[in-house]
Amino acid sequence: MNEGVIVQNGFIINPETSVIEKNDIGIINGVFAEVEDVKNSGDNIQYIDASGYYVSPGFIDLHAHLFKDYTELGIDPDLVGIEQGVTTIVDAGSAGYDNYQTFRETVIEKSQTEILAFLNISREGLCNGLSELSNLNELMSIEEAKEIFQKEESIVGFKARMSGSVVKDNGIKPLKHARYLADELGRPIMVHIGNPPPNLQEIFPLLQNGDIVTHAFHGKKHGILTESGDMIPEAMRAIERGVRFDVGHGTSSFSYKTMRKFRDKYDIAFTISTDIYKKNYSNPVGSLMITMTKLLSLGYSLTEVVNAVTKRAADSLHLTEQGTLRIGSVADVTIFGLNEESESALIDSEGEELSCYQEITPYITLKAGKVAYAK
Repeated sequence: MNEGVIVQNGFIINPETSVIEKNDIGIINGVFAEVEDVKNSGDNIQYIDASGYYVSPGFIDLHAHLFKDYTELGIDPDLVGIEQGVTTIVDAGSAGYDNYQTFRETVIEKSQTEILAFLNISREGLCNGLSELSNLNELMSIEEAKEIFQKEESIVGFKARMSGSVVKDNGIKPLKHARYLADELGRPIMVHIGNPPPNLQEIFPLLQNGDIVTHAFHGKKHGILTESGDMIPEAMRAIERGVRFDVGHGTSSFSYKTMRKFRDKYDIAFTISTDIYKKNYSNPVGSLMITMTKLLSLGYSLTEVVNAVTKRAADSLHLTEQGTLRIGSVADVTIFGLNEESESALIDSEGEELSCYQEITPYITLKAGKVAYAK
């Protein structure tokens, strides 16, 4: 028997056209379908009234830490996923070669939210603390990388955290190793940038088309922008090669000041992610929708911030089924509100407050055509 769903009367946001229009969307057996085809599919049809709400492809969070009970950062995926309108979350390097099977068994297989992962280039990931690239002997070998990528379908690329506190005296060496692994397997690298060493002048030349720089808009010294707001040449050349920028809010990695400077001078697309984990869940991150609200309040349009967590995020991961409302693709749907009646003050990672007059809030989340969360 066919299972049909029709989401009615919502403001549909199509990230492929950047158009918002009041319309209905149809779903048959977990995939998007023409509304008329749903109506003709049988009597087993569920109607969802989205009057006054926005409807988009399921949100994707490119950067979170979900390896709960095994790392100090790990948070419950469904708490920050399905319950917050996020249908797919990418864990950014919590697990490595030695413990990925445990991550799959204890987190991926037990969550409603779909979980993908960037594999830490350290075998232990973050399970032995946060200086995982300080010992070069712990880096994953090419043989191990080939083995695990062949076995684990949920891995989408490599993660290298290039901050001084992580690499210690090893400088750029861990990223050179990540480059070798990525080139051999044809996979992207997500690179965390923070306090040097190494400096961005060493990091950016190693990045290629499809690689992702997360924490791109932090407020620390030696970031992507000069004091005058100009992008450093190495960052601009990386963008021209096809390297992608990602917000990766986190506890200390998102600055309104940096974001304003970037917005004022550059019309360059980026993705929005949270770097959410146990300790920043309350403040300053909160959720993907709260992070999107901050970007909305900084002057980006609703279609831009939705695109940044749907089509653009899916493109960054080479996902063809997610981030779209295309007929025949998997029916992950986020239905959300835009509350314009109350003012809130939201802080960035530097402690600066921003007055927000619109707030994006979760309402109903569908995963593969089934209601997984309803407010």
